[in-house]
Amino acid sequence: MTHTKLAVEGELGWLFREQTEDYGIDAQAEVVDNDDVRGRLLALQIKSGMSWFRETAPGGWWFRPDAEHVAYWLNHSLPVVVVLYHPERRRCYWQLVNRRTLQETSTGGWKLLVQEAQLLDASARKTLREAAEGDPYELRIRELQLAKPWMELLAGGKRLVVEMEEWVNKSSGRGEISLGVDNENGEKPEELASWSVFLGLASYAEVVPKLFAWADAHVHPETYNESEYDQYTADCCIWADEYEPSAPVSFEEWKQRLIPERIRPYRNGGGEVDFYRLELTLNELGKAFMVVDRFATEGGRLLAGGGVQG
Repeated sequence: MTHTKLAVEGELGWLFREQTEDYGIDAQAEVVDNDDVRGRLLALQIKSGMSWFRETAPGGWWFRPDAEHVAYWLNHSLPVVVVLYHPERRRCYWQLVNRRTLQETSTGGWKLLVQEAQLLDASARKTLREAAEGDPYELRIRELQLAKPWMELLAGGKRLVVEMEEWVNKSSGRGEISLGVDNENGEKPEELASWSVFLGLASYAEVVPKLFAWADAHVHPETYNESEYDQYTADCCIWADEYEPSAPVSFEEWKQRLIPERIRPYRNGGGEVDFYRLELTLNELGKAFMVVDRFATEGGRLLAGGGVQG
């Protein structure tokens, strides 16, 4: 995984998103052209080790996926790429998965030729970029389809949080983002996905929430209350004794000055990194997509009274 991430971010100059909840997909690569990020994504199935290079073929190696993975990949919302990492050469090799590159074997199985010439480096940029293209409508619908599992978690009562680390002194706008399920016990959220971003001079507080068009983003109340209460006591409280601090204004009055609904960091590390924790709530777009997706998946005609006619 690490070597593929280095190739995607270093050689291609794109964004790498590790996936933890997607069967048969280990990560996503997002195309970046001159800081232009428009939701063009590839799904990556990553395999590492010499065992994947044992079966040589003309110009490369045979990769043999099982039927379940093939069916899943061919019906995936994104173009799928198999990446094989060769530990002795320290190189990644790739192949697109589609009906042209897949070959059915005489025993009813499948094989895919991963060509030695197809290194995951700058030479792959044009072909993989073209594979990820789509018209704006298709890309937006694809974005919602990929986020459906997260929408379902919110609809089922889970709390989802976005954690962001912004390197404030970097002109590249470098930072890290992760999406997870809030444990509500003070422990680190259970991570669902993570990725690096390079947003230039753009404001994280404005840009990052737009990555989740299907949800509204707010500061995580427990995190910010705790952090800002510490700031309040440091700024306003006079400790007459160990247990009875006094202050000219209450915490709630002091907090109103912060514009509580504004997205802001809750902590800064060494003047270098701003830390954010945002909570997502399903918005009208997310709710509407789930209705449309249920109709497209299950069929039937939705009636005005809320029933379904077959």
